[in-house]
Amino acid sequence: MSRLAESLFALAITLWVGALWAIGYISAPVLFASVADTGFAGSLAGKQFAIVAWLGIGCGLYLIAYLLFREGLKAFKGALLWLILLMLLLTLAGHFGVTPVVEKLRLDPAREVVESVVRSRFATWHGIASLLWMIQSVLGVALVTQVVRK
Repeated sequence: MSRLAESLFALAITLWVGALWAIGYISAPVLFASVADTGFAGSLAGKQFAIVAWLGIGCGLYLIAYLLFREGLKAFKGALLWLILLMLLLTLAGHFGVTPVVEKLRLDPAREVVESVVRSRFATWHGIASLLWMIQSVLGVALVTQVVRK
């Protein structure tokens, strides 16, 4: 494969995993610690999470394509492809499955009427989103470790 394709492979991993860690564990906590209005902080964090999701989708698709072109079907025998596929699936599940539910609950007009029920559902779905993010972050460390070993 070309040197450019190899460089883009390394860059895609760096961008994706770096963004997961930077936004999830630096930027979002700083937002919530610094902005008094938690709704506004959540809205800003949500926009950042969406950017990271789209970045992850793009990077994940490139990484998969790169490995399949480089190794063919043999790529399925290695951990690298499976780590990327799992991270991509978690990204898709979080962005298209969990995030819309969290947003709907956050913006629910009946929220004030049934505050405790909505708050409980929001907390549950927010917890699921956080768990997916954490799993992706740990898988990202495994991905970087796999690449560095090779």
